[in-house]
Amino acid sequence: MGSSPNRLVATIFGAVYIIVGALGFAVTAGVGFIATEGGLLLGIFEVNPLHNIAHLLIGAALLIAGLSNARAAKTVNIVVGAVYLLLGVVGFFLVGTALNILALNTFDHFLHLASALVLLGVGLGAERSVRADVPGRTA
Repeated sequence: MGSSPNRLVATIFGAVYIIVGALGFAVTAGVGFIATEGGLLLGIFEVNPLHNIAHLLIGAALLIAGLSNARAAKTVNIVVGAVYLLLGVVGFFLVGTALNILALNTFDHFLHLASALVLLGVGLGAERSVRADVPGRTA
């Protein structure tokens, strides 16, 4: 793992997202599953139970890929990075609407964009000899 930037980043991000997902449940007691406003994690990030579960699932995918091999880590870094980029941009338009089922706030959007930059940067830039298995991409 030490020689693979993709495996290292996927493993670290995976562990962090699993911890964040678990900690989120400590601040969401009494918050509706898809409430548009949630409890504050670390005093600034809004979360609801669905958001916590999303963090746990994303963390698990990253951690498993990071512990597997460089190809899996690269693929998951790119896919999760792309999803976070989309969520980071679209999220700004969801705040204050009924579509905000993850209880996102502005701090979440900037964190998602920063995560996207790191995951996509490493996924697309490191280990170019390792081909990612991106769905829909042909050889």
